[in-house]
Amino acid sequence: MKNDLIQNLTESFEGHAQATEKELSDIIYEQTGGSENFALIRSKGDTALFGKNTKAMKAQWKVPDNRPLADFAPTIILKAKDFATEITIHNAREQTMSQEQEISREHVTNNEAVRQTLLSRGIRPESLPPAEDVKKVERRLTSAERNAIINPDALEE
Repeated sequence: MKNDLIQNLTESFEGHAQATEKELSDIIYEQTGGSENFALIRSKGDTALFGKNTKAMKAQWKVPDNRPLADFAPTIILKAKDFATEITIHNAREQTMSQEQEISREHVTNNEAVRQTLLSRGIRPESLPPAEDVKKVERRLTSAERNAIINPDALEE
């Protein structure tokens, strides 16, 4: 029961975050005519939020090169990034931004504002420890689910 709740919440949040990232990608494509700027805009947002670039944060959190920083980010950082991205999406649409520079500037401004909010509450994004690797959590939940099916009496403990 507890594992199901955790898994459902994790899947729900991950699904929303992925949908938000896809929506930003779509906006960039629709309004600039290409999606090659997506990674650049996201990277600029990370730099504004953390005060250092994505590569530096990956090194600090010991994130493998082939894995996204978000897989190791604490929930508050995932929500901060998601919030800044939602604001970018809203303003890019409302103001019909059509150039990468406009959308980048908007995304950086939003990430800086979110950073300032976190700092004002005593939370320094770049000083937070990494969260547990989301892939490890997924494997543990899958294993626990399998074990519950094999041995349902163990759930009572």
